[in-house]
Amino acid sequence: MKKILIGMLASLLAYSVCYSVYADFVVVVNAKNPTISISKEQIAQYFLGSTNTFSPIDLAEGSPIRVEFYKTITDKDPSQVRAIWSKLVFTGKAKPPKQFNTSEEVKKQIGSDINAIGYMEKSAVDSSVKIIYPVN
Repeated sequence: MKKILIGMLASLLAYSVCYSVYADFVVVVNAKNPTISISKEQIAQYFLGSTNTFSPIDLAEGSPIRVEFYKTITDKDPSQVRAIWSKLVFTGKAKPPKQFNTSEEVKKQIGSDINAIGYMEKSAVDSSVKIIYPVN
């Protein structure tokens, strides 16, 4: 019983440490983009293919920040997001967001495309991008 309790506490601690590390992200656009702020609902539309005003930039599947982003912004888990995009791609209605492995790569892509929108670790933000939705 003691081992089970210790294991549960260790799992809870590990989860809380991971959550606090990955929960600090922001939604950004190119620094020259005139957009100042955006609603959570608008962001969800861009990242779920409902509108194409912006070109969404994603972190790679399996990224803890990506999982947290979709959970926070769209209230969807990775399998639900994959299903939505599979349907959109299959019907020819939309192309999925480009995926990058790191926040640095996302920042570089957004910094080179005035119409791009993405999310990244807050600590990676610099003058090439502008925060339009501070998640935390």
